[in-house]
Amino acid sequence: MKPLDPRLLRYASAARVFLGLGAVLGLAQTVAIVGVAWFTTTAVVQVVEGSTSGLSTALLGLGVSVAARSLVAWALEVTAARAAAQVKSQLRGRVVRAVADRGRAWVDRHSSARVATLVGPGLDALDEYFARYLPQLVLTAFATPLLIVVMALHDWLSALIVVLTLPLIPVFMVLVGWTTRAAQNRQWDRLTHLASSFADAVGGASTLKAFGRERRQVERIGRLTDDYRVETVKVLRVSFLSGFVLELAASLSVALVAVSIGIRLVEGSMGLTAGLFVLLLTPEAYLPLRQVGANYHAAADGVAAAEDVFELLDDEPGDVAPRATGSTGSTGSTGSTTVADRAEPRVEADALVVDRVSVSRGGAVRLAETSFVAETGRVTAVVGPSGAGKSTLLDAVLGLEPCEGRVVWRSSGRAPARHEIAWSGQSPMLSSGTVAENVALGDAGEPDTEAVVRALDLAGAAGLDPALVLGAGGQGVSGGQAQRVSVARALYRLDRVGARLLLVDEPSSALDRVTEARVVEGLRRIAASGVAVVVVTHRRAVSDAADVVVPIGGLS
Repeated sequence: MKPLDPRLLRYASAARVFLGLGAVLGLAQTVAIVGVAWFTTTAVVQVVEGSTSGLSTALLGLGVSVAARSLVAWALEVTAARAAAQVKSQLRGRVVRAVADRGRAWVDRHSSARVATLVGPGLDALDEYFARYLPQLVLTAFATPLLIVVMALHDWLSALIVVLTLPLIPVFMVLVGWTTRAAQNRQWDRLTHLASSFADAVGGASTLKAFGRERRQVERIGRLTDDYRVETVKVLRVSFLSGFVLELAASLSVALVAVSIGIRLVEGSMGLTAGLFVLLLTPEAYLPLRQVGANYHAAADGVAAAEDVFELLDDEPGDVAPRATGSTGSTGSTGSTTVADRAEPRVEADALVVDRVSVSRGGAVRLAETSFVAETGRVTAVVGPSGAGKSTLLDAVLGLEPCEGRVVWRSSGRAPARHEIAWSGQSPMLSSGTVAENVALGDAGEPDTEAVVRALDLAGAAGLDPALVLGAGGQGVSGGQAQRVSVARALYRLDRVGARLLLVDEPSSALDRVTEARVVEGLRRIAASGVAVVVVTHRRAVSDAADVVVPIGGLS
């Protein structure tokens, strides 16, 4: 990443605001630095010359200058901290929107664990970038040139020495930076690899346990952790080395100015006031640039993460077509029939039209071309063997999966909006909290108790206490109860936002026949209220109760 990547200004408006405020504060801090040097020089010269007439004024000016410098430094830190928080929020929001908008095919080309690491601890490292690195970069752009100009007005020779020696620091920064960049990139790769491997191990823990391979994963994670530790120590070693090199270069440069001033003071060709004033300003001229090099290492993680974020945001979704929103002439059916035997739909009912929808990912067909019409007021069952693409079909309707074909409302010819859809997947995805909180997940404010009870009743879970507290992952309820809570969550959304499309994936796979019958009855009651219900199922009882059955052929 460049010292200030233009993409940061494009993707995060808060960075532009910070640079504007930073410029003003940097100018104010430079004035305060000059004030401290001048009033210190005045006080010392008056004491040396034995004149105390203006000493009190010099000391007062010194105190004001020191206070002003401290206040500006504090303001710069506060501004940087707030800017870092806002920039992180804006970048995280952009990444999340990119993941949501570009679909699963695009996400598959980026490791989900890597993305999670990127928007989590990766972007958190931008705190150091804004708190230390960027403020020093702003000060270098403003303070160093102004201080050199002030020095030249009092002693051109000292200013010339500073101008000639100042480039030594960037040269050393570049040389050390190449080594730092390589070490930092290796460290970042180790971290993302560790995160991906850990996520894979957790996701497949049950399978690994079943085949007795869990110990091998423990050893593998241990090796990756050691690799990350080694690379982190290498980065620290380079950081300490670069700090020493930059301090040495700056110290030798200041020494050259000090020796030059000392010789001229001894021979009487330079006054004490000018000499002391220039000598006090010399370290301040080198300080911002020296701190840029030293703080680069503290900000290296954030720089690497931001660079990955920019590449991710610049990356196009690929050549997979998004869900289209045109019109179609496909028709559905009434009664419990297959799509092949469907009749003309009722004119008065609106319907979701799925027209020649297919999904390909990574060169493999995930869903063969499928067409059907799901009318409001009807239950449409999607059936077929495992691997046929039934869940993929729901993802395409949801807009989570880029697809060929059209998914539109028959009346308007547009794709269903997010607020029009309620959805329940195969996995309940419950979290810590009460049953009511899980049912009302995503609802602003406190859960509506009456709506929660209605949703649980329709989902066949009327006996489940809404106040029951669940543990992590939904611990505290059985698999069947968790499934019904998931269905109730979708029904709660229907009730709260007025959605008119319900998508349910295997709602009764973990239920007994009696409970399954209650769930089916609840789905039919929801459909009767004017909702289009599309349910993916392997269960004969569910498909028999549906108004339309859509068979999907298997894929080998």
